Parts: sequence; structure tokens; C-alpha cells
Amino acid sequence: MDKLVINGGKRLTGRIGIGGSKNSVLPILAGTILASDGECIIDNVPNIRDIDAMLKVLKTLGAEVNHDGESHRVIISAKNIANFRAPYELVRQMRASFLVMGPLLGRFGQAEVSLPGGCVLGARPVDLHIKGFQSIGAVVSDKEGYIRATAEKIRGGEAFFDRPSHTGTENIMLAGALGNGITRIVNAACDPEVVDLANFLIRMGARIQGAGSTFIEIEGVERLYGCHYDAMPDRLVAGTYACAVAIAGGELFLENARESDLQMPLMKLRDMGVDVIQMENGLAVSCQNRLKSVDITTFPFPGFPTDLQSCFMALCAVSDGVSNIVETVFENRMGHAMELKRLGADIRVMGDRAVISGVEHLHGASVMASDIRAGAALVVAALGAKGTTEILRAYHIDRGYENIDEALQSVGADIKRLAE
Repeated sequence: MDKLVINGGKRLTGRIGIGGSKNSVLPILAGTILASDGECIIDNVPNIRDIDAMLKVLKTLGAEVNHDGESHRVIISAKNIANFRAPYELVRQMRASFLVMGPLLGRFGQAEVSLPGGCVLGARPVDLHIKGFQSIGAVVSDKEGYIRATAEKIRGGEAFFDRPSHTGTENIMLAGALGNGITRIVNAACDPEVVDLANFLIRMGARIQGAGSTFIEIEGVERLYGCHYDAMPDRLVAGTYACAVAIAGGELFLENARESDLQMPLMKLRDMGVDVIQMENGLAVSCQNRLKSVDITTFPFPGFPTDLQSCFMALCAVSDGVSNIVETVFENRMGHAMELKRLGADIRVMGDRAVISGVEHLHGASVMASDIRAGAALVVAALGAKGTTEILRAYHIDRGYENIDEALQSVGADIKRLAE
């Protein structure tokens, strides 16, 4: 395992290109299962561990996969898929692997997928997916840690979500694309990544309306075909690097980043005293002074994204005043607070709420990444800390960030990767 070693206090100056979105590419890769004719060529695919895990799942199912990491392109032919079982040893690595359930069920009428793994963020049940599949005609059972779903043909219907579910919305959309009749998703997730998946499926020949709203309608078609598609830029990576320059100081241009994907986080950054300007092909972010405190409540899009909560907690740790953060999306998503306290942060956690009293500066220490975004927060905090910080279990960060050490080195950070 690798660790990241960061000597903080270096201003960041320059340009970082924002690659494809992990949370967009993963469901798109799952969606290639629906193409019974032709190849799917996906560009802007990040070279990260979670993408590798999904490609292994697709290969296990029988898809032909050609991954050119240098060009960030994946070519997939799914016409010869003959295996409908995604095994535990692969699905346990990443929750998003469960997204193969929808397209397998929609195209072949059967799927058997292990209960998923991934980051430990409290209860992340798949019952929303299961109820959604049942509402559009599937018979679903749970046996020995596997979810099995069968349907002679997806018949359509209405899938209701008690709360917006990003992957739940995507899975039902994938299942309904080849169904009979019309599938409707009520209280659908509105995330940009959901819109990107819908646009990909439409490029394949699907009929989908309403993506980006709380009501999505999918009219099933007989066949879907291969296509060429560019995935959207990763708004969470862009938000992380914006936090990095906010805490370290300096000026960064985040190429390809889009303000429309980050309206709430960018509003909070501006409230904290960070300058953010939307340019023609990216965001210019700069910070020269000490940050101001801010209050944040996470909420599904277009609210403040839970995946940036940890990075903003790192900013609040050195802000002038007292900040409050309330987590409403995932329980147990305050684990990074303890690691930030090892760096000198003054944080009190009470259930789903954290009260952060800003200190003058953080100091280096040895800390451990517990999940993707917690690890990113530790990188952000270390960039603004005095002294040297060691971040253990960097593989968590590598699941969501492509060569984060090299990207930060290129803009002036003192960061290196070493074996633990």
C-alpha cells in the first residue's frame, strides 16, 4: 500500500485539467450491457481503481473490453454477454457494481448480483433498487448474499423513491430502457451524472424524458446500439481542487470544470472569501486571505453534495469563526473529523452535526484515509498545514482521483507517494 507525504504551506499556482466523472462513467459502463449491436466507445474515462473494478465485472459477464488508459478511452462490445452473475469478490470492492443489475435485467430478463461493498458510510441499502425493480415487473429474491431478479420482460410502471437515490434512479432507468411500455421514476435524483447517463442512453437509441428533474419517463424500445460518447467532467474532483487552493492560497485554473455542476459549493466558497470566476472552458479559483466560517447542510442535488462535505470541513477547521456542518444524506459520514483533529482541528461531532471552531493553522501528523472523500479531505488539510503530514491507505483516494499527487505537484504542492 502507498501513502502520501505532504509538506504543507506551499501556494498553488497553475492549471489542473478535470477529467471524466467517476460517478458518471460507472453507470455509463454498466449501460453498455444494453447494446446488442455495435461497440460503445466511451471517452474521458478516468484511470482510477473504481473504473478498473467495473471493467473487471463487465469482463466477467462476457463483454469484450479494450481500455486505453493513455487516451482515457474504453471500447466495449456487449453482444456476446452470456453470464448474468456478478460475483461477490468483484462487487464487494465497489458499491456502483450493483448498477449492472438494471441492464442485465432489462436486456436478458435475469440478473444475479452480490450485495455491494465500497466505502463504509452507514446504511446504504439497496432496498430502493429492489422495490423499483418490483414495481416495473421484476421478481426479486435475496439468497446467500446475492440479489436475484427475473422478468420475462420489463413491463413498465411507476417506481417511487422515498428519497432521491442516485444509483437507484440510474438502475431503474437502465432496466426500463428496453422494456415494454413506459417506466416512470417519481422523486428521481436530479444529479448531473444522472443526466449524463440519460444522454448516453439516448445516444444509443433510448427514449428518455425528464432527466435532471424529479420525474423521469422512459419509453422502452426494442433494441439499443453502440455509440460514441464523451463523459462529463468530474464535479467532485473539481470541487476538491477548489478547496485545495482555498486552504493553501494561490490561483488555479480548473480546466473543463463547470459552475452549473457546483453551484452550491461555489456559493459557499465565495461566502468564505474565495474568488471563483466561470471562464469559457473552466473555473478560475483564487484565495489570498484567511477563510471565513460558514454553515453547511448536505442535501441531494441541487443541494450541497455530501461528497464534498469532508473537504469543506477541512476548510472550516482553519476559518475565522465557528462553522456548523449537518450531514443529511449518509449516516456515519463524520469519520474524517477524528483524523482532522489529529492535525489540530477543533471539531465537536454530535450525531449528524459537527461544530468546527477555526484555528490559526493545522500541523502535520500521521493520519489514515477511511474512504475516498475522507482521504481527499486529509489531502486538502495537509496542503494548508504546517509541517509534514503522512496520509496512510492512499488506495482509498486512488479510487476516485487520478494521480492526485502528480496533479498537485504540477501546481506547486510538495507531495510525494511512498510505499507504506
